[in-house]
Amino acid sequence: MTATEKQARIEALRQRYLELKSAGDDLAPKALPGPTAPGSAPIASNRVRIAEEIPGGWYWTARLARGERLRLINPAATPGVSFFMWNAADTSERYNSADTVKLQWNASLPRGRVLFSDMGRVMASIVEDSCCAHDTIVGGSTPASSLAKYGAEGLRNTAENMRLAASKFGLGKRDLAPVISFFSPVSVGEDGRFEWRDGVLKDGDFVELRAEMDLLVAVSNCPHPFSPGAEFAPSPVQAIVWQGPAPDADDLCRTATAEAVRGFENTDPLFAAR
Repeated sequence: MTATEKQARIEALRQRYLELKSAGDDLAPKALPGPTAPGSAPIASNRVRIAEEIPGGWYWTARLARGERLRLINPAATPGVSFFMWNAADTSERYNSADTVKLQWNASLPRGRVLFSDMGRVMASIVEDSCCAHDTIVGGSTPASSLAKYGAEGLRNTAENMRLAASKFGLGKRDLAPVISFFSPVSVGEDGRFEWRDGVLKDGDFVELRAEMDLLVAVSNCPHPFSPGAEFAPSPVQAIVWQGPAPDADDLCRTATAEAVRGFENTDPLFAAR
């Protein structure tokens, strides 16, 4: 590359940056709608492809096609259900908790937010959420955290569950990164310590994700490390995969923030030929 070509490339990148900055300045974040009301988001039975129960302490895996939805239902308010995902077409691309928080300027991920990959693409959108209390920072349980919390060795935990789940797709430890834990009302206290907010979870809470690319997903049904109670007794949760409606042009998840808009600009071209 000649000096002239290099300078032209730098100028083109600068202009693209200014365009994106201007677009962001002109797009104020949209207000989010709050929790999904119970009974307000029914699923037609003829659209369901998978309906399974995940026993307490166990894990579950599935493949989702772009546009399919995964609803996780928590009938008995189990305190914490961990989730991770990979791009099914290229498993080197995976969910990135840090980027998901950083790009949306918020560690709270209620309905209307999206989950980013480590390549700046949107992997999934949170389209329904009756709980709006999820942890993106602490992560799931480990053998050490379970031993410290429950005083017993050999208990099932999220770290080992996720390794087993990854192996179902031919993946290993190096293909994993920090998870998101749904149904986990963790906040930061005035002293800077993480704390669990009691009374937030309700029986029957659910969260629903829309796949924005073909995905491999893993779910671990083990309590969050900060969850209350000295007994290891997670209840079953339900996983439903179904074909939901296509998003509208003004879909909240796709348009809520400038960062989400750019994320979809990075994602949608992968599927333009479909």
